[in-house]
Amino acid sequence: MTTVSTACPPSMRLRELAFGAACAAAVRAAARLGVADALGETPMSAEDLAAAVKAEPRPLRRLLRALSCYGVFAENEDGTFAHTDMSRLLREDDPDSLRYISLWCTEPWTWDAWPRLDDAVRSGGGIVRDLYGKEFFTYLHEDAPESADVFNRAMTTSSEQSARDVAEFLDLSGSSSVADIGGGQGHVVASLLEKYPSMRGTLLDLPRVVENADPRLRQGGSLADRVRVVPGDCRAAIPVRADVYIIKNILEWDDDSTSRTLRNVIEAGGPGTRVVVIENLVDDTPSMRFTTAMDLLLLLNVGGAKHTTQSMAGRLMEAGLVIDSIRPVNAYLHAFECTVPG
Repeated sequence: MTTVSTACPPSMRLRELAFGAACAAAVRAAARLGVADALGETPMSAEDLAAAVKAEPRPLRRLLRALSCYGVFAENEDGTFAHTDMSRLLREDDPDSLRYISLWCTEPWTWDAWPRLDDAVRSGGGIVRDLYGKEFFTYLHEDAPESADVFNRAMTTSSEQSARDVAEFLDLSGSSSVADIGGGQGHVVASLLEKYPSMRGTLLDLPRVVENADPRLRQGGSLADRVRVVPGDCRAAIPVRADVYIIKNILEWDDDSTSRTLRNVIEAGGPGTRVVVIENLVDDTPSMRFTTAMDLLLLLNVGGAKHTTQSMAGRLMEAGLVIDSIRPVNAYLHAFECTVPG
């Protein structure tokens, strides 16, 4: 029976880390094959699973054996395989599915970029332009449309899931309006409007993003009469007035872009306005391994960086905001609750 490995000596642990790509590749293969979707609540043999996903039984057993070492699937004494809490997250129909996140973190471009991490550390900037001759998102949309689609699906899934936590976390009972700045498809503002039936909301993001806004926010949607969908670049201007501004996971650019965005929010809101900045942090969080890995990936693809508590607080105070509190939203998000001073 294959089980999750327990403590091992440093020499073996380092070997495991050096082979980390094998684990990532195994997760990707299982997601692309649809193994988790094919496996129900009843354990199945490798042969039956192979028939269901149109694969060869022996290699599939090897794949499942490797994943079982990490708690993704479990191998039973009779040789059948069963779901674990982690393997269920690879199912597309799971409400907390991480299938597209797993695919996004292992897309083909990542295998080109990771070996150049030392170059990125030396230069301090992204290396995608060196690899493909284009900026990262230009490359995605022009040369890797399938990867761009995976990115969009991953961001949608992540946003939908975190929006529930953000809406539950925030108390906006004293406010009548909320603006989601750089809010993607608007899952956060939609969740907040559902929580507060008398509140009005605004979603602002780039034109190509908001044209695919959450159906609840579009014409004919259940929240359409209480929301404005505004195409625009928050780094250029924020033509939106609200009691509360939400800025979630977009302050990972260069310092100038971050400063311009915060300045625009302050100018749009005015004294007394509440500003809630929500970010992944690379310190003081249970998700350190995940967030530090994402931090390195940002270095590679766009030259960006995740914040520490101190660096995020510094940016907010430099912009002129007063920080009222810093609290965890969940295991991987922190909220900086701020006020525009009078």
